[in-house]
Parts: sequence; structure tokens; C-alpha cells
Amino acid sequence: MNDKILKVYEFDTIIGNSDYADSPKYKYLKKKHFDELMTFAKEYSAAENDVDALEFMHIGYKTGVRDIISVRNYVGLIELPSGFQIEILPKVQYRDKTDEYDRTKAVFLKMLRYLTDFEGKDFSYASLNADKMNLYEIFIRMYIQEVLKLTKRGLKSAYTSVEENLGFYKGKLIVPHHIRTNLTHKERFYVEHDEYSLDRAENRLIKSTLLKLQGVSHSDDNKRLIKRLLLSFEFIPESYNYDKDFSAVVNDRSMKGYDDLMLWSRIFLSDKSITTFSGSSKGKSILFPMESVFEEYVGKNVRRVFSKHGWNVSLQDSRFSLFDYPQKRFKLRPDIVLRRGNDLVIMDTKWKVLNTDRRQNYGISQADMYQMYAYAKKYTEGLNIPEIWLLYPRTNISEQIGERELRSDDGVIVHISFIDLSSDLISEIGKIRRKIEFPEGGHSWPKL
Repeated sequence: MNDKILKVYEFDTIIGNSDYADSPKYKYLKKKHFDELMTFAKEYSAAENDVDALEFMHIGYKTGVRDIISVRNYVGLIELPSGFQIEILPKVQYRDKTDEYDRTKAVFLKMLRYLTDFEGKDFSYASLNADKMNLYEIFIRMYIQEVLKLTKRGLKSAYTSVEENLGFYKGKLIVPHHIRTNLTHKERFYVEHDEYSLDRAENRLIKSTLLKLQGVSHSDDNKRLIKRLLLSFEFIPESYNYDKDFSAVVNDRSMKGYDDLMLWSRIFLSDKSITTFSGSSKGKSILFPMESVFEEYVGKNVRRVFSKHGWNVSLQDSRFSLFDYPQKRFKLRPDIVLRRGNDLVIMDTKWKVLNTDRRQNYGISQADMYQMYAYAKKYTEGLNIPEIWLLYPRTNISEQIGERELRSDDGVIVHISFIDLSSDLISEIGKIRRKIEFPEGGHSWPKL
């Protein structure tokens, strides 16, 4: 095992008991690192969205094994105070287990392309050399690629105010400084003037980020590329006050190419993450909520497929609230709403592994069903009741369950279906489209 990184999948269980180091049921961490991870899980709380760290790390106890930590809902990378890293990948099922780790990382990077903050980025597995890097190094490489594009287009300059004691008059004379400095130098002028310079907040922040990444990266390729890029910033000073410089960042069309770099500079420089966790420890994380990743990945590809066949596709539709009087309360926000003529379909994505227990409704949440029923009732248009589709990631368990259907006596229909993330997503969504458009095509829907 690499002594600097532990690779785990979502829902894996991490232990610190060396007696079970070789057990296929667990992922073993040396006690020092396990204690650090336990501190991370106990201390950290999310600064954004009030998400507790325990939502993605469940602490438990198993007789004989002792303390256990299970990871769930979030994937990405955690770096502990000692520098040890834990890389968490989503649980994706494959019939063929060959190269499972690299294939899962490739699928995850493909999914990230559809997050709003990553749209348009080069996530090619080959171009990132991703098979040789963990996720943190991959994000460093992405930052490097964006800076490289920026330097090829040319760094932006700006007028900055400069105070100098010159041998000629330029700009505005600063009288108090001039008298104090040049009492015996009548030939000089202490002046303030504007200078068109690369020394601006955005460039200072990029240089500081590159210098920091050069120090924390363990990839020789990344370090080499950063060293080359720093030549373009040779005459630009570092940022010595990040907050002040970030507040001076210009966000307009003239600064095209800087937007995403500023987002990632803030993440890297402040040791913050996509989901921001803060605590008394010095560990840092770049973590992604898989519910959101799955939702955007599926939603944007549904729009891509269905819009070609005449459907109007609305993502995160918010036209209805659960209650309307005396004012609108409890806004409904289905992931995907499809309209074509009199046809209306609502889809919701759920990043959850179901089970095979029919008595427990296969693990389908009762709250989710209440939500789907509310969608059906509020989105009913005339006599047209929308079809509801719940989309889960396909696993070996979901293959045992198979697609299912629920019908209420007042006409509400909910389809339970699965997305195979190891397959081509366009093809997967195409299958769902055909089932919706041609329900008479012989597809059998077992009852739940």
C-alpha cells in the first residue's frame, strides 16, 4: 500500500485495528492516521449549507474491530495534518472488475464536467495523465492548464497608483513627502502617477497559488509545469493580503479567463474546498456531494437527449410551491421537468443504494414518495397527470430488484429506474426516452 495515500470507495469502512489490516471487509489505516481522521470527522462542521461532517463520515463501533469510520455521500480527497491523504471515489458497479479503480476515476471526472463550476474544462483522462495522479494532483493539473491558457492569451494589465522620487516631474506632486525627501535635492520630484502594469490583484493571486501548489504537489510533472509557468509571473509580486486582493478582483467581460482561476485560487490559498469544512485541525479537503454531482450529470444529459426529440426540458423547475395562500410557501423543485404537447414527465435523481428487502420497500425513502406524490398533484394540468420517474444509480442490488412501478388509485404513476454509470449515459437516457414515448412497445413494469 502506498504509505502516503489510502484509496477508498464511498460506503467503504475504515479501521485502525492492525489485527484486521488484511481483511477484505475493511480499509486499514495506521493508528496515527486513523486518529487524525477520527478527529477530522468529530471536529469538522460545514461552513456552507450547515452540513455536518458526520453526514459523510459515520463513526461507529464493531465488536472486535473497535472504532470504525464509514464514508458516504461525498467523494473527493481529504488531506490530514500529517500530509497523509485519503482519496474517496464513488461506488460504481462493473461486471468486469479489471482496472476498476482507474475506470471509476475516469467516470467521476466525466461526471464533474457537468458541474456548473467545471463546464467547458478539459477533463480528458489522457490529457490530465489521471492514471498517475490522485484527485488533488488532478485538480492542480487542471489549474495549471487554465493558467497556461491564460498566459497564451496574455495576462491582463491595469493602471496602478505608484509613488516614486523621480528626476523628472510626472503625475501629481506629493508636497509633504517632496519637502521631507528632497530638501537638499532640488532636481528631484516626489510624485504619484498611474502605471500600466501586470501588477494587479488577479495576477498576484495566481502567482501565490502557483507557488503554494509548487510546494504541496507530489507530482514531478506538475512541479515542472508550475516552474515553467512562474517565468510568466517573474516581475509580478506575490499577494501578501489574500482577502484584500480577492476583494479587488474585477469580474467583467474584459477579464475573461480569470473567473474560474479566482474560484480555484481561493480554494487552494485558503485550504477551503468545494464543500467547505472548517475546524481546529489543519487538515483540508476537496469534497463533492454526490447527490449534486449525479443530479447535474443526469439532468444535463437528459436535456441533451430529449430536447432533440421536441421536448422542453426544465432543470430545477421552481414554478410551484406546496402551499399558495396566503402566500407561496415550501417551494417544489423537481430535478427535471419534461413537456411535449400534452405529455408531462417529472424526473428526480437519487444517489442511493437500494436493498433487496421488499418489506422495506427496497430501501426507497417514504419521504421521497411523499415528495413524488406532491409533484404529481401540483404539476397536474387539466386531466393530464405527469408520469414520475425516480432514477437511481445501477448497482448489483438494483439488478436483482429490477425496474418497478407504483400506481395510486387516483392515477399517479411512479417508475423506479436505474442509470448504469459504467455505460454510455446518452445510450442509457435514450432507453428511458423510448420507454416514455413508446410505452406500448412491450416493456413490462413489475409492481413494487
